[in-house]
Amino acid sequence: MLALVAQYELELDQIDVKIAFLHGDLDEETYMSQPMGFKTARKGNMVCELKKSMYGLKQSPKQWYKSFDSFIRGIRYTRSHYDPCMHYNKLRGGEYIYLLLYVDDVLIASKSRSVTVKLKKDLSTEFEMKDLGKAKKVLGMEIERDRKSVKILTQKEYLKKVLQRFYINGDAKSVSALPHFKLKATISPTTIE
Repeated sequence: MLALVAQYELELDQIDVKIAFLHGDLDEETYMSQPMGFKTARKGNMVCELKKSMYGLKQSPKQWYKSFDSFIRGIRYTRSHYDPCMHYNKLRGGEYIYLLLYVDDVLIASKSRSVTVKLKKDLSTEFEMKDLGKAKKVLGMEIERDRKSVKILTQKEYLKKVLQRFYINGDAKSVSALPHFKLKATISPTTIE
């Protein structure tokens, strides 16, 4: 997706879904012991049947994804055949809007600001979320921009933390791991094949 963003100069917005794992409905019978403060002397040995997922359940991430996928497909987005966490919608002018889900973070890429705003509004009707605006960081990589378009993805802050962890100070010499390898939009695939 990040190659698409760079190639087609798409704007990249980010959303954080609050309490994401609480949005999933459970498919199977799941019981838990009564929480502290709810036990009574007469019913102290009883358990609670869970209808919704909650943090700490192994099936919560799957149930959250099923809930999100069902909603996003319900508003006519198509799930990618190559990445189940990527959804897209073809717009009237032939352009696309892309949505990428990573746990509870959502990245939206589109040239059309109005379509991005509409998608955010649609998502906020179903899920409690926080609009983080233009994406500044994704999967631990910082996004550096030249005006509107994405120019560079870096992991400078992550690398600094790794160096500090192993007690390497800032005097270490840097070396390019791939000195002759440059990523360009022209080498990006232009067809599905």
